[in-house]
Amino acid sequence: MIVLDSSFLIAFHNEQDVHHDEAVRVMDRLLAGEWGTGLLLEYVALEVITVLRLRTDLGTAVSVADSLLRARELQFVPCSAIFTAALETLRVEQRSPLSLVDAAIVTVARRHPPGLVATFDADFRALDRVTTVP
Repeated sequence: MIVLDSSFLIAFHNEQDVHHDEAVRVMDRLLAGEWGTGLLLEYVALEVITVLRLRTDLGTAVSVADSLLRARELQFVPCSAIFTAALETLRVEQRSPLSLVDAAIVTVARRHPPGLVATFDADFRALDRVTTVP
């Protein structure tokens, strides 16, 4: 399993993003089943839809939301059940500049060793029990 970060999904869906080409290569590997199921956190979906709405247009944001929620390769992860654990991760990783969304990603990734996260956010690279892709 691999947890998907907003930076990865935004880069994939925004051709103007500096990481778009690399995101396409990582997505090809995900769709080929290299890491099993992709985990899409509810918080990440909210971020992706919001950012795409701001950087592209409403139609693109809604279309991406629909495709993410229908994707057979992804498992949607509601976040209310992990909220308290994500807050604890935020407290424990206080030296890292994680957002609450990032802390939720770390929490879920650590529950699925080796803790794979598809991201372009360098903050994840310094964390124990988290392995970033690319």
